Amino acid sequence: MTRPRRAVADALADSLAEFAPDRAVEVGVGRRPDVAAALAERGPTVTVTDVVDRPVPDRVRFVRDDVTDPDPAVYADADLVYALNCPPELQRPLVDAAAAAGATWAFTTLGADPAVVDASPRTLPGETLFTAPTRKRQT
Repeated sequence: MTRPRRAVADALADSLAEFAPDRAVEVGVGRRPDVAAALAERGPTVTVTDVVDRPVPDRVRFVRDDVTDPDPAVYADADLVYALNCPPELQRPLVDAAAAAGATWAFTTLGADPAVVDASPRTLPGETLFTAPTRKRQT
């Protein structure tokens, strides 16, 4: 992995680790398991999913799943459900899978794709991470 790509993966893993003390699930890993591996290095158990079989590094578990018709067992006990380069049409299913598991959620988008769910952006080096919106307490 090139140095700039590693720096982005590390920044994402550091931020995601804040939400995943024990267990994280990445939706749609594709051919990019570097963030999942970096997150696993930080302590949580990491499971990645995709609609087709994908090779993954040691310390990362792969499960075939489709977030548009998810197997709830895949997400059970997760602290965090996240996706990288999440297209608009998968953002709501990702949020729903996280909510059903009682987990928080996060995602990045691809290029100029918008966040189509209510989300709070967090600027990271080389990336924007969208998370569940933070609400101010009414006094």
